Amino acid sequence: MACYSISRDSLIGTLTGALLLTAAGCSESLSTREKAALIGGGAGAATGAIVGAAVGNPGAGAAIGGALGAGGGALAGDQLQKQEREQEALGRELTAQERELQRQRRELERLENRQDRYEY
Repeated sequence: MACYSISRDSLIGTLTGALLLTAAGCSESLSTREKAALIGGGAGAATGAIVGAAVGNPGAGAAIGGALGAGGGALAGDQLQKQEREQEALGRELTAQERELQRQRRELERLENRQDRYEY
């Protein structure tokens, strides 16, 4: 039975390359949740591979670390994406309120001009 030894640098390079190819291969831009899941998965896989190599099984460490990292990244990304959507909604509401305020200012100015004409 052959015994294969994987160097840490080789494993990290392979995982990083796979992550970049996955991200570059997507035809649409990734959501915040998807980006965070990819980053978490890559970081988890790299960390898991290093820890796994220390105990003699870098492949299992990378798989477990990648899965846990992707899950954690997706959860964190979901919260960030939720905040982004809330901020966008608040921005739209603020814009609508600013338009209404401008409309009311114009109406007030029109009424003041009308009142000035009748006072003379």
